[in-house]
Amino acid sequence: MKTATKTARMRSSSGNVKKKTRVKTATKAERVQESSGNVFADLGLRNPQDMLAKAQLAHRICQVIAAEGLTQMKAAEIMDLDQPKISALMRGKLKGFSADRLFRCLNDLGQEVEITIRPVQQTGRRGGIHVAASGATL
Repeated sequence: MKTATKTARMRSSSGNVKKKTRVKTATKAERVQESSGNVFADLGLRNPQDMLAKAQLAHRICQVIAAEGLTQMKAAEIMDLDQPKISALMRGKLKGFSADRLFRCLNDLGQEVEITIRPVQQTGRRGGIHVAASGATL
C-alpha cells in the first residue's frame, strides 16, 4: 500500500507558524507486471530488440567514457562528433544513432566490436539481437 505524507506550514490568526501533516493512503491495489527483460517490448514499441541493443551499446559507450575520465568535449573529439550529440547519447536520446554508428563510436574509444552469428536454439523461432559486453577491457 502506498502512502504519501504532506507537511504544510500554516499561520494561525495570532501569527504563529504551525505545522500540519496529512497522510494519504492509497486504497486501490497496484498492479505489478513482471518485466520480459526488455522494457521496449514491455511498452509495446516497434523493433524492441533493436532498441534494446542500441541502448546497451550506448550504455557501454558511457561506461568507457566514464572509465577513461573523458569529458563530453574530449569524447566528441575522439569520436568525431559534436558535444551535443555526445550529451544526447549519454542521456539515452538515440534517435539518429544507428547500431553501425554506435559500433564506430566504440571502435573510436578503443573497443573491439565482435559480431557472432549463430542459429537460433529453438526451431521455428525468429533470431534476435543481443549485446554482451566484456568487462575485461575496463
